[in-house]
Amino acid sequence: MERRALLGLAVAATAAATTAPAARASSSGGAASPDTYFRLPIITASIIHGDGRRGVLTIETGVDVPDAALRTRAQQSAPRLRAAYNTVAQRFGAGLRPGAVPDIDRLAADLQTATNATLGRPGARVLLGTVMAV
Repeated sequence: MERRALLGLAVAATAAATTAPAARASSSGGAASPDTYFRLPIITASIIHGDGRRGVLTIETGVDVPDAALRTRAQQSAPRLRAAYNTVAQRFGAGLRPGAVPDIDRLAADLQTATNATLGRPGARVLLGTVMAV
């Protein structure tokens, strides 16, 4: 049996397996394009630690808007989006039990609801970066 041929076949199969998910993600719209995405400044909220000390919850956000008209509206409404996100973050931080782990799925859903309400219609997707409770 030719071991080199078998090794070459294994390497080719591994390469195909690692590039296929990336190709599927880019073709299905799984990743945000630099043309449709814009970042917003970091949002902060006050929280209470388990020992009673005050802490800070920081949230990195961005918005992906494939529709050009809605993207223009979202970029023009960036101050309103920041205000809505700050309100959501403050409510989320106030409702967080001392010492509890933040529920990121609930936070993302609340931010998405605020985005849709601020822009007047769905079509923009909120993307979260780092969410850190310090």
